[in-house]
Amino acid sequence: MPDQIINITVANNDGAGVSSGKSLKEALGSLLSGVIGAESGGRLFGLEDPIRESGDFRLMTIDSPRAMELFWHSASHLLAQAVLRLYPDAKLGIGPAIKDGFYYDFDFGQPISSDDLSRIEQEMQKEVEADYPIVRAEVEPAEAKSFFGEKKQPLKLELIEGLNEQISTYTQGEFTDLCRGPHVPSTGLLKHFKLLSLTGAYWRGDERNPMLQRIYGTAYPTKEQLEARLTQLEEAKRRDHRVVGKAMGLFSFHTEAPGAPFWHDKGVILFDLVQNYVRSLLRVNGYTEAKTPLILAKELWEKSGHWDHYQRAMYFTSQEDRDYAVKPMNCPGHVLMYSERQYSYKELPVRIAEMGIVHRYEKSGTLHGLLRVRHITQDDAHVFCTQDQLVDEAIRMINLVFQIYGHFGMKDFVIELSTRPLDRIGSDQNWDLAEAALADALKIAGREFQISEGEGAFYGPKIDFHVTDSIGRTWQCSTVQVDFNFPDRFNLEYIGADNQAHRPVMLHRAILGSVERFLGVLIEHYAGDFPLWLAPEQAVVLPIAEAQLPYAEEVLKALKAAGLRGRIDSRSEKIGKKIRDAELDKVPYMIVIGGREAENHSVSLRRRGKGDLGVKPLDEALQELIAEAESSANLS
Repeated sequence: MPDQIINITVANNDGAGVSSGKSLKEALGSLLSGVIGAESGGRLFGLEDPIRESGDFRLMTIDSPRAMELFWHSASHLLAQAVLRLYPDAKLGIGPAIKDGFYYDFDFGQPISSDDLSRIEQEMQKEVEADYPIVRAEVEPAEAKSFFGEKKQPLKLELIEGLNEQISTYTQGEFTDLCRGPHVPSTGLLKHFKLLSLTGAYWRGDERNPMLQRIYGTAYPTKEQLEARLTQLEEAKRRDHRVVGKAMGLFSFHTEAPGAPFWHDKGVILFDLVQNYVRSLLRVNGYTEAKTPLILAKELWEKSGHWDHYQRAMYFTSQEDRDYAVKPMNCPGHVLMYSERQYSYKELPVRIAEMGIVHRYEKSGTLHGLLRVRHITQDDAHVFCTQDQLVDEAIRMINLVFQIYGHFGMKDFVIELSTRPLDRIGSDQNWDLAEAALADALKIAGREFQISEGEGAFYGPKIDFHVTDSIGRTWQCSTVQVDFNFPDRFNLEYIGADNQAHRPVMLHRAILGSVERFLGVLIEHYAGDFPLWLAPEQAVVLPIAEAQLPYAEEVLKALKAAGLRGRIDSRSEKIGKKIRDAELDKVPYMIVIGGREAENHSVSLRRRGKGDLGVKPLDEALQELIAEAESSANLS
């Protein structure tokens, strides 16, 4: 049932409507039944929150899509209350809702261990049974400082120092926390929760600050929803690309190069298969391919705006009294290439693609396998076009995203149109044009999307594609961005039909995003059980005895001649162990050779997950593998 939308009018001087500052609960009156909050203009309100501006409010029940944000935020307070009951001297950090759950940061003084989480859960359950109302209050900064000073909470005092406006707190039972909210009405709604892990985290994400302990958790309105989430998390552990990648020998990491993967032979094969497939579509879609330098002079990054807006994420070097930056993006290099000559409107759009290596500084605490790295290979492209061509070019990019991800067996997306941030460059007029063009392109392409206010790049709005994997998780990979600002900053031109110089529009796009991140997602999507075309090793030849080695060599040669990837397991192990090891290595096909097979020029074929497929002539077996590889390569 869709959430109900009502209009709430804040009182004017004549007394009409709802008085300014009254809570949502007071404003709703008889409509309160089953409602836990509301949404208006992208902002969430709990029942305790004051309504200060008139507008339409979408009422939320516990089943509403965004209700979980209130739910998880409230669960973080449930956790903090339990911690203070068990560890009265603990210092509270922050406890936000995050995707699929929540966390809270603590300074315990003496660190706790994961074994203590069950004890904290038991205390949380007592708070649920008490069903404390969650009550909002507004206090002045001085009053807040006095309260949290008495409670000996220095981290809260530090947060208050940065606040000059009126401050809100939320109280449940004996526990009060500094918080903007919003929250669910009472702790009794939070029956089904689970604490998941305990990690370290720098206070406020700054490595110069003390290390705190972060407790992650999740909570859901029903037991069934919680169990489904926990099952998904267990499956995610099994699919963890770091574990699977290590077991399969795809890649490794070393402390000598934090955030930079070392690709092993099978990993290089996988990397090349993905990269080459994307490359195969470039010229078909009108792109030329470029390679631009890794290090470019400081003045280029000043001109592009990265020096002012992106400097903290960049690496630098100096030689011969000149400053340089290691590129975090490919776009300024492509702009220089476009500027080398004069283009006619008849030559536009100009589409420049690059599998470019870039480097971005990510804090060490945020690095996460292939999913968050400092050394990045981007399947990047920039399109220079006329304003009239803008929507059509964006549509082409949107369709290319769906084509490529469909090829890898991922077809479900959540699409966000991210609009202008506060920290931006360029005129409002250009931002209006750019945002409208991306919205029109999505509508014409027939793709549903949601608006993400203020999340655009500093130079232009963007479309972000969040792809859903095989166990229902979403990953942000692809992006399409419109940019009126780079062409202005670099004085780019083309000659129009009127024989006058005009400014082109620039689009940025990355389909895979980071190839490293995409491969991490892909490994977890398939749990390493790749379709045959994508498997780094497609078959392993397993001779039962040393006497069959000559024929095994012949079979391997035939495999390679057929364009298939394979090897021989020539170890002096029993055939059962060789088969088990091949299964663990996630090799799709096992070709078993005994004396009879060698004599008859045949093979005994096994398929991972299906078992024995019987004895077949070698040529017939090869044809079956070729047909499956070709079929699995055409998933879209």
